[in-house]
Amino acid sequence: MRGATGNTSAGPGGGLRAVAGFVGRRLLLAVPLIWAVMTLSFVLLRMAPNDPAVSILGDRATPEQYDEVRRELGLDRPLLAQYGSFLADLARGDVGDSLLSSRSATEIIADRLPVTLSLALGATVASVVLGVAIGVFGAVRPSTAGRASQVGAVVGQAVPNFWLALVLIVVFSIWLGWLPPNGYTTFVDSPADWARGLVLPVAALGAAGVASIARMTRGAMVEVLDRDFVRTLRACGLPRRSIVYRHALRNAAIPVLTVVGLRFIGMLSSAVVIEQIFALPGVGTLAVTSASRADFPVMQALVLYLTVAVVVVNVLVDALYGWLNPRVRVP
Repeated sequence: MRGATGNTSAGPGGGLRAVAGFVGRRLLLAVPLIWAVMTLSFVLLRMAPNDPAVSILGDRATPEQYDEVRRELGLDRPLLAQYGSFLADLARGDVGDSLLSSRSATEIIADRLPVTLSLALGATVASVVLGVAIGVFGAVRPSTAGRASQVGAVVGQAVPNFWLALVLIVVFSIWLGWLPPNGYTTFVDSPADWARGLVLPVAALGAAGVASIARMTRGAMVEVLDRDFVRTLRACGLPRRSIVYRHALRNAAIPVLTVVGLRFIGMLSSAVVIEQIFALPGVGTLAVTSASRADFPVMQALVLYLTVAVVVVNVLVDALYGWLNPRVRVP
């Protein structure tokens, strides 16, 4: 009887409960991580040489005017007092208003976030589709064509994304005139123009991701295709396509997931350069502007956004591990 009823985690319901509990524990552990990152960002921003009062008034104001602005912003208070107010506001989910406008920092980021997410998600999807296809092709066809695809993947990883972005603009915008060189149109205004405007930025940002995912996929597929269960499936007469895509690729996808998660996080940070080149009004452009003008609340909100994104992506990757391979599920 114990063997029949003692394992409450058996079955789909128990597996879902185990995954849900694991995700909940990871999210709780993320709270001190977010606190530590936000505290470090608070200290580093206060140590920066940029003065918000100078950004607001310019460099020709009187010392009395600078002191008055600092008092209004609360920057004349002791650092510990500022930090206490910062933590109290953060606990309520409020990172403050922009020093250069009357708008909330989170509201400003919310306006820019769809641009960066469209860019990063588009580059990630393109990297996964092309990278997995190239990696599988290189593993199942170790011929000249397969080796050529891997050489192309290595070259793609070595090319800097800013240089590739400039080349794409010259070729496809200036010479051929097929795609716009810069600017952004919202999906609501025109889905077609939205897609056309993202083609070149997504290609420039995702090229390195295609290369790294292709290399990881090929290595994992070569290792899986050499296992005993694959030879058994071949001996049983299963079609090659079924062996490769239904059985081998699922086992090879586990290490590839790590690369995909890391590439997505890296694309969020690399978007700073790509958004500057293609004049996209995203979070990366906002980060550059806020840092140069010492807009502390917006910078802290950007740090919070990136930290939460890293936590969420890592939790999702771990959850997908458990779905692809039940043996790695946390009981």
